[in-house]
Amino acid sequence: MAARKKKAAAGKRGSARSGARGQLAPGKGSRGLDASQVAVALDDPSVADLAAVVRAAGGAPIGAYREPLGGRALLLASLPFAAVQPTPFQRDLSPTHAKRLAKAIEQTAAFLDPLIVVRGEDGRLWTPNGRHRLAAAKVLGLKQITALISPDDALAYRILALNTEKAHNLKDRSLEVIRMARNLAKQRGREPEQTFVAEFEAPELLTLGVVYEKNPRFAGGAYSSFLKKVDRFSDRTLAASLRQREDYAARLLEIDTRVKSVIAALTARGFKSPYLRNYVVARINPVRFHKAKKGDTRPPMPIGEALTRMSAAVRKFNLGSVSNSDLAWVAVGASGD
Repeated sequence: MAARKKKAAAGKRGSARSGARGQLAPGKGSRGLDASQVAVALDDPSVADLAAVVRAAGGAPIGAYREPLGGRALLLASLPFAAVQPTPFQRDLSPTHAKRLAKAIEQTAAFLDPLIVVRGEDGRLWTPNGRHRLAAAKVLGLKQITALISPDDALAYRILALNTEKAHNLKDRSLEVIRMARNLAKQRGREPEQTFVAEFEAPELLTLGVVYEKNPRFAGGAYSSFLKKVDRFSDRTLAASLRQREDYAARLLEIDTRVKSVIAALTARGFKSPYLRNYVVARINPVRFHKAKKGDTRPPMPIGEALTRMSAAVRKFNLGSVSNSDLAWVAVGASGD
């Protein structure tokens, strides 16, 4: 009897522990708006101008509210399909994905996910995160689409940080960031690049973005670890920094051309591995053994110096020093990532 009680108690403790797994702790204090603060009338000054823009475009304002965290006003509206266009710096359209999405929407007979929309250049209506839904609407021949319209135009440059449910791959993220940077440089090119940390997410994405513009087939993943250690946001103006990154990108592409030659030579010697590029890039990486101390954000060396050393290392690469055991360790490291 006592044994059964102990077993039952242990089971309860075990179930309590297992039930706690995967749960998120609530915030220490409640925050945001109360229900009485959320609703907004369509003639409220915070959304009245947007409502007028919607009507002028041939759409219909439906309602308005303050989003419950920051309290910014948003307008829910129906907009003509032709009145909305994607921001010019979004990831490239995948026709296959757009057709698949259109088919799924057709099957459910409901366009349930409103686009986020802001006013872009020249007063146009931009969606910073709805390119494929917009394309799906085109495939379906929709006259109107629903949208959440924000008066905060800066949201167009910060929406990338919210794309966490289906993360962009490295190429998509890099191209979106560099397109965003070029667009901002036209308007605010005299401001320091550091001003746009929230918009650009990571400095290496700017450099990789320039590279991908020049070579869409560039294997950026092999160089990402290197760039994360040496690439930093600049205190120079955005326009000047982008010109500097053009130089970094050109040097990186030149290094990769030589890396391809090394890979070809190793392949001719009988080395066959999907990790050859990662191995070669790791061997020529001048900061591969550097481990930053906690809280230290300084690069181990400036990116220009790092690229110079990497270029010299790939020119002097010793083919005779490569062994199959080395490649095996690279494979183990890659599978652990």
